[in-house]
Amino acid sequence: MFLLHCPYCGEHRDEEEFSNAGEAYIARPAVPEEADDATWGDYVFMRRNTKGWFWEQWQHTAACRKVFAVKRNTATYEIAGSWTLAEGKALFEADLALARARSTVPDAAHAQAGVPAKAAAPAQEARQ
Repeated sequence: MFLLHCPYCGEHRDEEEFSNAGEAYIARPAVPEEADDATWGDYVFMRRNTKGWFWEQWQHTAACRKVFAVKRNTATYEIAGSWTLAEGKALFEADLALARARSTVPDAAHAQAGVPAKAAAPAQEARQ
């Protein structure tokens, strides 16, 4: 059990007052009319299910009923914060850019250390 902060009500409340609405900021197909079944299937059903820091949507079902974004560690239940969906989008995109930048660093580090690319590949796949 943990406490969530509703950015609309401005109060910390027990988890039981909220409903998890799943992964936040899932990219909808750019041109829906042209998307094939596989693309729609990925959009509707495929989720990252990350262990560690994860962006989620929560709804304050027992009060204002509004949906907002929460950055939560799925392993420790630690909460970094909660924001309206609009406020959280910029933070989510910054996290995404940082994660992409970090994913290129290990390859460069392995190259500098003289580790062959084949030896470095399994470690990178494990992170994804």
